[in-house]
Amino acid sequence: MAKAPAKRRLKVYQAQFGFHESVVAAPNQIAALAAWGTRQNLFTEGRASLVTDPQVVEAASAHPETPLRRAVGSNDAFSLEPGLPKVPDAPERQGPRLKIVEKTKAPPPRPKPDRRALDAAETALAKINQRRIDEEADIERRRAALDAEDEASRARWRKDKREGEKSLVAARRAFTNAGGEA
Repeated sequence: MAKAPAKRRLKVYQAQFGFHESVVAAPNQIAALAAWGTRQNLFTEGRASLVTDPQVVEAASAHPETPLRRAVGSNDAFSLEPGLPKVPDAPERQGPRLKIVEKTKAPPPRPKPDRRALDAAETALAKINQRRIDEEADIERRRAALDAEDEASRARWRKDKREGEKSLVAARRAFTNAGGEA
């Protein structure tokens, strides 16, 4: 007589995917990950775990290796086609809270500042700068005059030196011709 196949012992695992919690009855973690269609090990990341709640275990065991889902945070039963999560109505929005501020009188306009002292200082500085420019021009004229005087003096010296050297040569020649030793 043939033996009836032994019933596999299944464990129930739970993980969250988007807006749904999912449970699956599988013999091991690898089979659970395959049923969910992921290669990523959600168990080592702490995103999947073993479930011991008897109602969840019973629902998942009724559909082995088939993921069952329900909306996150709900107490609905796990099913093959869960409904959408129930979203609470948004609280009524209150209008902005405005702070009432009393108008204050604007301070009277300030009088225009007196510019006379600034104008006087600018004029004084302009005079100082012009005086320096004039002094530099005067110094440059005197420098040019001195350079011209220096050049004239050098020219006279060169001319006088040539004449002095000629007379020295002539005197030396006359001395040696007269029998002197130079």
